[in-house]
This record gives sequence, structure tokens and C-alpha cells, in this order.
Amino acid sequence: MSNKTIAKFGGVVILFACCCAFFIACSHAPMAGDRYVVNSAELSTDYAKPVIIGTIESKDIIESSGLAASPCQPNVLWTHNDAGDDAFIFALNLQGRHLGTWRVTNSNNVDWEDMAAYKDPSGTCYLYLGDIGNNKLDRSVLRVYRVKEPPVQPDGAKSSKKSPLESDAAEFVAFKYSDTPHNAETLMAHPQTGDIYVLTKRLDGPSLVFKIKPAFGSAEAVVGERIGEVSLPAVPNGLLTGGVIAPDGKLVVVCDYSAGYELKLGTGANFDDVWKQKPIPIDLGDRKQGEAVTFRADGTSIIATSEKRNAPLFEIKRK
Repeated sequence: MSNKTIAKFGGVVILFACCCAFFIACSHAPMAGDRYVVNSAELSTDYAKPVIIGTIESKDIIESSGLAASPCQPNVLWTHNDAGDDAFIFALNLQGRHLGTWRVTNSNNVDWEDMAAYKDPSGTCYLYLGDIGNNKLDRSVLRVYRVKEPPVQPDGAKSSKKSPLESDAAEFVAFKYSDTPHNAETLMAHPQTGDIYVLTKRLDGPSLVFKIKPAFGSAEAVVGERIGEVSLPAVPNGLLTGGVIAPDGKLVVVCDYSAGYELKLGTGANFDDVWKQKPIPIDLGDRKQGEAVTFRADGTSIIATSEKRNAPLFEIKRK
């Protein structure tokens, strides 16, 4: 082969490699017009159409990455920003009105991706914060923080990132996966046991489900046990960005950037069998980049929102 031919062939190889790299890089984020929408005929009939019930008021909330409904304070939601923010949590009502900003003491926001609420048997309410983002797969040990849910105060709306309130000191459980490092954006807490579930975010296959014992304060990292996988009826099929377990512990809702999916537990089944169920699509509304979903504390509806400032709050009622 002549030098000229070799040079030409090498140029083609380099061009092909660059195109592949560009495609892979772009695959990590949703593209305009690429909504991964399933056929409307496949949507669950257990939910009404989504309705906008409010708009996130706080200008400090620019990337709502996690959402949780308080089990102790009626009509209070909690959220946090994606990576790049400090360790702040924000309270808002169901109409999106700002109720307060807290700095979570004794914590560090490396890449908070999701949150969950949990009410223990004594009646104490906690917020779990998943520092589980790992885009570069260079974090072998991750953390889930647990902080007592702060009481919303009458003058809390005056607080902000510049002048936040202070939470109680957070505890954390450090964990590592039983196989290899993963990236994840989905954190759940079982409402009866407090067990933690982390679902990975994957481009090359189904999401993997890991169960983590809530050993907060443990000196050693807990090993997350792989107990299942979730394959969405979408492309890609493992790109999960959020999720929640219903207050009665009988079903799970997960989401990707645009749609939601329900996994319903069979009668008398063990909860961990829920991951074997077929995900049924749910319309969560026109979310621009949906990463946050929760149930209302009474389980009567789903609340969903998206990243970007002043994002809408969608309610999807259960029939």
C-alpha cells in the first residue's frame, strides 16, 4: 500500500473515530426532538393526564435533580440542585412557592442526583440525599446522607443560598457496588424498612438495581447487593434519572428524561420481586429534562418536575 493510500486510509479511520466519539458523548444527554416517547396506546390506564399545578418559584433552584414529599409536614416538597451546587436543600409547596433554603451541615455535595423521604417507626422524618453521580466512573465509594427533615418556618421564605438556614448534622452511609463502579441518578428509600435502593444509569443495557442497608454512621463502606435490573420500553432502555417507592410500598415509579414507568408488586409478593415486573409507561407531562419524581405523601398522585429555572410542577393523579 502506497504512502498516499495509507494517509488517505488513516484519515478515514480518524474521521470515523471522531464521529463515534461525538455520538457517544451526545448520547449522554437528551437531544431536541429525541424524547424517547412510547406509543400512547401503551400508557398505563391507572393515571389521569398530567396537570400543571405550579411553577418552582425560587431562582436558586436551577436544576431540580431530586424531589421528595414530606411525610411529616402536609403539602411540603423538598428538592436540591444537580452537581455544581453546594449542600443545599429547598422546601416548596405544591404550587411551587418557596418555603426555605437549608445548608445541610456535615455533608458535601460532590454530585447529588436524587433524594427520598423516610419516616421511621418513632415518627421521626428524614431526608435521604444520594451523592451517587459518577459520570467518569472514578468514584469507588459513594455516599447517601441522612438528615432530619427541617421544620418549615413562617419566615423561611426569606432564606436563600446567600443566607440559608442550617439543618441538623447529617449522617451518612458510605457504600460501594458489589461488582464495579457505576453512574446512578436514582435513589429510593423503602417506606417501611428504610432500605436504600440505587438504580444505575446506563446507555448500554438495562438499569441495575442495588440494595443498600441503611447502616448510617458505620465506620466501613457497605457493599450494595445487586438484586435485579430494570429495562425500560424506551431507547436507551436503562437511562434512569429518578424514582420513588409509593408510600404503601406496593409499587415503584421510575423516570427517564421524558416519561415515567410503573412497576407494580404482585399480591403477597416480597418487595424485591417488584424489579421482575414489566415497566408500564406513564405520561409525566412535557418535562424539558426530567430528573425528579415523587409521590404525594398520601400516595394519591405523582408529582414530577424538570431541570431549568422556574420549571413547572406536574401532578398525575392515580385513578
